[in-house]
Amino acid sequence: MIIVGVDATRSRSGGAKAHLIGILSEIDPLNYRIKLIHIWGYKELLEILPERPWLIKHLPNEISTGSIIRQIWWQFWILPKELKKFKCSVVFNTDAGSVCYFKPGVTLSQDMLSFEPGEMKRFGFSIARLRLLLLLAIQIKSLSKASLPIFLTNYASEVIQRKTGFLHKKVIIPHGIGKEFHELGNTKNNIIIAKDLYKVVYVSNVAFYKHQWHVVSAINLLRKKGYNLSITFVGGGKGKAQRKFENEVSKVNKQADWILQKGFMSHEELIKILCESDIFLFASSCENMPVTLLEGMAAGLPIICSNRGPMPEILQDGGLYFNPESVESISYALKNIIDDLELRKKLASRSKVLSKQYTWEKCADTTWNIISQVGTGEKNM
Repeated sequence: MIIVGVDATRSRSGGAKAHLIGILSEIDPLNYRIKLIHIWGYKELLEILPERPWLIKHLPNEISTGSIIRQIWWQFWILPKELKKFKCSVVFNTDAGSVCYFKPGVTLSQDMLSFEPGEMKRFGFSIARLRLLLLLAIQIKSLSKASLPIFLTNYASEVIQRKTGFLHKKVIIPHGIGKEFHELGNTKNNIIIAKDLYKVVYVSNVAFYKHQWHVVSAINLLRKKGYNLSITFVGGGKGKAQRKFENEVSKVNKQADWILQKGFMSHEELIKILCESDIFLFASSCENMPVTLLEGMAAGLPIICSNRGPMPEILQDGGLYFNPESVESISYALKNIIDDLELRKKLASRSKVLSKQYTWEKCADTTWNIISQVGTGEKNM
């Protein structure tokens, strides 16, 4: 029996939170010869993680109230001592931005932004870009020093290794999808009938590489041609990217009657939005493995999707693709899926079938089995 330490202090995104909830909710650690799991994180994360007798949560002052410099100092100097104190056999770093080099260690890569060619240029000469450059150096070192790196997709593994060099030890473990999304049905037949109004949904926070402003322009182009469309953006936004989005909205939507933006939603709220929608749109140009796309697939909605990153690997032939930086390309894909009822039915059915391979049970089982093998010294790759 081993004790596992989990460094979740850098798991800030919605996808990272969903991953932790998924892999901690679906296991009995005794099946993996794990006696206890100690997890270090911040208040908002620890509060949403499941309560289990074998899961011990730690909230360091440096993480909850300290500056980023103090957080890094804690992670580098203090966390290894904590892991030894609690007799942890292995550490699981849930993000490659970790500077904890405790051995043995399993490190999960969830962030692609620093590795994608051209994406950092969107930030110009800014503090945000300097932060990404620093993060790139940290992630390269973290993945290179890990006893076993985990990647979410083959695409991410290949692109990241162009920076790290070839990693002899690695494994691919995709995200899962919550059961509540798999159980969604198309009870109101929203995809198999022609409609007076088509409701589009895009689930993702506003960011430079998410291209929400291009989506607004594309739908506006179709509306001018007589297509009655509305769109709901879910995930909120802030900073320069949000202001760019708002500027585009103000240009095309004087009455503010067909564009709606909502903040971060619980799964229950998001499921309601998906049930009310007719088309799922995903326009990001940089992803490791987008959980929201998986959820759209499981919901059984017809999907139009960016042709960048790992999206074609995940969605395969279950959607129509477009160039996320081309208004005309987005508009063309959306027009095609509206005009062809049989295509909508075919794509919705296919993407739902593809989604069934992604479950949190499968992700959790593979993840904890690998961590256990590394912790006991059995993993020989």
